[in-house]
Amino acid sequence: MTALHTGRTPATARRVLAQLRSDPRTVALLLVVPCLLLTLLRYMFDGQPQTFDRIGAALLGVFPLLVMFLVTSVAMLRERTTGTLERLLTMPLGKLDLLLGYALAFGLVALVQAALASALTLGLLGLDVAGPTWLLFAVALGDGLLGMALGLLVSAFATTEFQAVQFLPAVILPQLLLCGLFVPRENMAPVLRWASDVLPLSYAVDAMTRLTGTAGVSGELLGDLAVIAGSALLALALGAATLRRRTA
Repeated sequence: MTALHTGRTPATARRVLAQLRSDPRTVALLLVVPCLLLTLLRYMFDGQPQTFDRIGAALLGVFPLLVMFLVTSVAMLRERTTGTLERLLTMPLGKLDLLLGYALAFGLVALVQAALASALTLGLLGLDVAGPTWLLFAVALGDGLLGMALGLLVSAFATTEFQAVQFLPAVILPQLLLCGLFVPRENMAPVLRWASDVLPLSYAVDAMTRLTGTAGVSGELLGDLAVIAGSALLALALGAATLRRRTA
């Protein structure tokens, strides 16, 4: 019988969602901050709408990923430092059950996050995309889930909340620099291009860039989505393998 059939994963998801409901600041960070950042970006380029059209879609994927990474890494670490994780794992609850429960809860949050950010960007902020708008939403959702999975993974290697926050520049910033947002990946030095080819954020930015410039659904776009989904699943699997009951 699978974890979902036993009810352990949904029970964990309900507990995490209940914790989020009691923490309005975290909810605001997850749902409001990406929208505020996108709005700020739009009015930074108020006189250059073509610039916003070029980078707005990419950052629609980047901002939710950053926020989701930060919140999930700290949330899982808090489970260990407070002893909650150790108590949970003495029950018939496996590590994968726990991580899938977190993934389900934050996946629902990512769904709302992507819907709000996409509606704002395409509506009030006037982002112009050539591809299907539902695919823009799908990529934004996938990026949020990727950030969540990476956050759960790196939380296993931190012993304090401060260390969890430090993983943000250590894990995400190199990907942000190499994803092609600032310099086209084909113009990078070969070693940097090779590094960018194995970083999942590169495919998130590539997918958004294809949507802004190409109508229809291309094989390259579907390939980018597959890499994003595969990276998230791999991060969850590695997270289950490395999860510790408590900090050292």
